[in-house]
This record gives sequence, structure tokens and C-alpha cells, in this order.
Amino acid sequence: MIKSIVSLFAFFTFTEIASAFRPSTHIGISRRNVSTIRMVYIPDGFTKESYAKFKEEERKKNAKKNLGGVGPKGFKSRSMQSFQEALERGEAEHLLPVMNAKERVAKGELKLEDIPYMQRGGAWDNSDVRGAKKKRWLPSDKEYANGGFKKEQSVSIFGKGEGLDWTGTRSRTGPTQPTSSQKQPEKKKFFGLF
Repeated sequence: MIKSIVSLFAFFTFTEIASAFRPSTHIGISRRNVSTIRMVYIPDGFTKESYAKFKEEERKKNAKKNLGGVGPKGFKSRSMQSFQEALERGEAEHLLPVMNAKERVAKGELKLEDIPYMQRGGAWDNSDVRGAKKKRWLPSDKEYANGGFKKEQSVSIFGKGEGLDWTGTRSRTGPTQPTSSQKQPEKKKFFGLF
């Protein structure tokens, strides 16, 4: 008797749970038209057509830009190694910002190439200034420009190399165990007695 009551209770409980997962028909959504519901994100103030037009304009405007790149984007820089080599040869100097640069260029007090390239949004070798004396490229500059910059671009907190393995998917590396050919340091004894 108790077995049959328990099995009836289990049957009714199971059917109630199973019916909870059935699509409801009283709100007007049936299995036939559920797959045709589409959700589209449209920001406030846009219509569907104006948002599509805006996205297309943005795509065209940013087509040649490297928006996902690491590092500065407003000027063309050289590597620190190249700068250091040029500094030691006397071909480069530390660049400090110029106050009122645009006004001073307009008055004729300064030439455009006298403004540091980072401030004017140009290139370190003055290739962006028409008629300016171009700076000489070193072999390290050529290597940096031909893709060497990628090894220096890192999102690692250490400045170089891979970033931290936040997901735990990369292989583990760590200190290696000394081999038998490497000499182990002797343990110091207490006053040479023990």
C-alpha cells in the first residue's frame, strides 16, 4: 500500500515538473513561431536604418586603422634600442614638449620639424614634414619597422613576453631541477662542528 502511494506521488510530481518545461500556449507563442522571433540591438535615438548607416560609416572610417593594436596610435615611433643607439652617436636628443607650438609656428618663431614628433602627431624621422631634413635610419630601426615591434608589444604586466595565463590553458613552466652534473652547494655547518 505504501509503495503504491509513493509511486503515485512520484508520478504526479514528475508530470507536474515535466509540464513546467512545456511552452505555454496561452500567451500566443507556439512552437511553430518561436524560431522566427528576432532580437536586434538598436541604441536609443536610432532607427534600424539610421543605425545600419552609422555602423557602415564607422566601418569605412576605421578600415585602415589598427584599433586593437597595443601602444600609441597618434605618431610613428622608433624602438627604445634605436633611440638609445642614436643618442649615444649624437644623432638624437631628448625631446621636450614645446609650449604654444601652433602659435609659434604660425608666427615663424619655430619650424614644424622643431616640434617633437609625439606632440605634432608625426613620425620620428620627420617624414611627415615636407621639406624637413630626414633623420637617418639605423639597422635597428629597419628591424623594428619590419615587424620587430611585435615582439615588444605585449599586454604582459612584465612589459615583454606573454601576458599572464589567467585561464590556465598554457603549459606550465618554472624553475628546473638541477642535474647531477651541476654541483650542489655544501650545507654550512654550525661553527664547523655539526
